[in-house]
Amino acid sequence: MGDIGQFLPMILIFVVAYFFMIRPQMKRQKDEKRFASELKKGDRVVTKSGMYGKVVDLNDKDYSCVLETMAGKIKFDRSAISMEMSKKLSTPAKK
Repeated sequence: MGDIGQFLPMILIFVVAYFFMIRPQMKRQKDEKRFASELKKGDRVVTKSGMYGKVVDLNDKDYSCVLETMAGKIKFDRSAISMEMSKKLSTPAKK
């Protein structure tokens, strides 16, 4: 019984870390992957580097997309698209 009491604080720390750090990170990664796979032509998006554009082509072979920007068309990896910034862009502004 004494051995278990010695490891109980470490076990509790691991459980708390799992529910407050590891699990939310895994959920966020899953949501980002789903967002990238659901991109479609015509979607207005923002890359993680801050470039705004409209999706004009999607390539499933190399998991890339082509964005039309004011500077022209640029090819990006879908993982470079920011889920949070793109969702803010697509939601209408409240008055």
